[in-house]
Amino acid sequence: MFGILRPCRHRLGKELAAVWTAQLCGLCLALRDDYGQGGRVATNYDGLVVSALVEAQSTATPGRREAGRCPLRGMRKADVAVGESVRLAAVVSLVLAAARVRDHVDDGDGVFAAAGVRPAARRIADRWARQGTDVGTALGFDTAVLMDAIGRQAALEAAAAPGSSLLAVTEPTETSVAAAFGHTAVLAGRPANVEALREVGQLFGRVAHLLDAVEDLHDDRVHGKWNPLAATETPIGDVRTLCDDAVLGIELALADVELTDGRLVHRLLTRELRRAVTRTFSGAGFKATDVPPDAVPPLASFGELPLDGGAGEETIEEDPDKKAERKARWFDGCCTCDCCCDCGDCDCCCDCGDCCDC
Repeated sequence: MFGILRPCRHRLGKELAAVWTAQLCGLCLALRDDYGQGGRVATNYDGLVVSALVEAQSTATPGRREAGRCPLRGMRKADVAVGESVRLAAVVSLVLAAARVRDHVDDGDGVFAAAGVRPAARRIADRWARQGTDVGTALGFDTAVLMDAIGRQAALEAAAAPGSSLLAVTEPTETSVAAAFGHTAVLAGRPANVEALREVGQLFGRVAHLLDAVEDLHDDRVHGKWNPLAATETPIGDVRTLCDDAVLGIELALADVELTDGRLVHRLLTRELRRAVTRTFSGAGFKATDVPPDAVPPLASFGELPLDGGAGEETIEEDPDKKAERKARWFDGCCTCDCCCDCGDCDCCCDCGDCCDC
């Protein structure tokens, strides 16, 4: 599972958590039904936003069916999303996963470095792209927009140089997600929402691409891999500003979208997206992200980042009394405060007391 949106079921509440699970499991099963068991590896947290957007705009009752027991649900049955919404999400997820596989093959990452693996991986990526195109056509979605954007990525990365625009590198991702988000309005019968949702998708794609680059920055530097932040030598404070501005832009654009029930998508694309930004920068060791972007100290610039740690990284021993007080607020194994836990879709929840500051 990958993706930047990982809301905790305790933060979402019982009703929205059930909708979140229905979308996630529905996406997984749609990938299985249309592309075979192997297609399920393309299931990701961000792809379900496409399905959620369709349902949020639709005036019809959301389609559901009971799914069998699954180990990832603790061997429980569940009502999962069905219909065009999850099929569109599956198309987008599979085509972008195909691009991700091709990228790993070209870079020789991990197992893809083996000569015997590369041809097989490329064939799988080509098959996914072809299958996604066929299903996308049936849904009225032209995946050529995604394929063209993906095809530009390598050339844009090759042209990146110190001082060049970081947003030039993120443009293909922005264009791809904008097309997908815009088509949700078409499927839902809300043509007036297309332009606003295209803007939401463009900015969401920007954030997703930048957060992936931030997350990989240290490892890419250590292993000599290409990274857009390194290639353009963009200061980390500027990257954080781009992310924060994009999240704000999403909030403003969402205000122009007419929704039947927008509770889940508003939560995912506002509060949870802000959490993703903070979590990613902090997880990468950039403690300076706890202050406004324009207050990032000079040592947080890319050129001064040490290889053995993040900029401004520090270790502070927590007051035992404060930690005990926080643990007292836990409920059923999860912190009841609005904390930074990254529980994802687990059933037992995480040990939030070791990560939140409340």
